[in-house]
Amino acid sequence: MIYSATDKELVKELNEVKDRLQTYNALRPTDLSTRRAMLNELLGHVEDQAAFINQPFYCDYGKHIRVGRRFFANFHFTVLDEALVTIGDDCFVGPNVSIYTACHSTDPVERNTRQEWAEPVTIGDNVWIGGSVTILPGVTIGDNVTIGAGSVVVHDIPSNTVAAGNPCRVIKQLSPHE
Repeated sequence: MIYSATDKELVKELNEVKDRLQTYNALRPTDLSTRRAMLNELLGHVEDQAAFINQPFYCDYGKHIRVGRRFFANFHFTVLDEALVTIGDDCFVGPNVSIYTACHSTDPVERNTRQEWAEPVTIGDNVWIGGSVTILPGVTIGDNVTIGAGSVVVHDIPSNTVAAGNPCRVIKQLSPHE
């Protein structure tokens, strides 16, 4: 998908989402039923009512985010969801985690045209993403993965591994019972 950031309809849609996010982020922490209802309204798909995102939460569209059963994200979760972001069942996201799907040219002349494209991000089941992790466009993280705090995930991470660093790399292979 390639589009221009000056598209009036796009800007209108982004602002509408930001209005809803402002309302969500202002809710009292104890108002669980309203928070759950708003998550169902904000996100493209929520598998069950156990999904929980601590405030504040930020996204571009929301409708491109799909979360599985028993999803939990801590505060300051940011998702630039120009493309689909799919997160599996039993995933835990630490504080200050960012997922980006938006891409821009590295060529300054091209970049200044404001053209961009997006690549989806997929996160499998049973994944724990430590605090302050950044996940870049086009990345797939397999099932049963732990991503260490502060990592920058620039490439796919296979299932049944522990990965960390900048750039993030596999540091441990897990046996089936771990």
